[in-house]
Amino acid sequence: MELHNLKPAEGSVHKEKRIGRGQGSGYGGTSTRGHKGAKSRSGFHTKVGFEGGQMPLQRRLPKFGFKNINRKEFKGINISTLQLLADKKSLTLIDVDALIEAGLVKKNDKVKILGNGTLTAKLEVRAHAFSNSAVKAIEAQQGTVVKL
Repeated sequence: MELHNLKPAEGSVHKEKRIGRGQGSGYGGTSTRGHKGAKSRSGFHTKVGFEGGQMPLQRRLPKFGFKNINRKEFKGINISTLQLLADKKSLTLIDVDALIEAGLVKKNDKVKILGNGTLTAKLEVRAHAFSNSAVKAIEAQQGTVVKL
């Protein structure tokens, strides 16, 4: 197979409909728009969500909920994940940079350490937030917790 003899699969390419190019084409005259009415005119455009005068869905449904503008979004990392990371890369200090390097978080994420799993290594952990159970588990192994 070479670049010069590549072609698309059989039946995957359709002929373009050439509209409004005379009666012989079969698509002349009204050019598939039918007779009269707004939809046959040039420049016709409906509003987004318009349902022909019926009350649109976005107006039939009630409003609910709100977005808290002060919410801080954290990426949760369990201590079991920290234990795996410490074992794999033989680390004693785990900070945000180590988690970014491991591909667990992105560079702009805020990190919260959660207490799910078991920890056996003595670790120094630096993160933006910690759950109470995570702090207890880390300090039970004589590790240290540093809040950024």
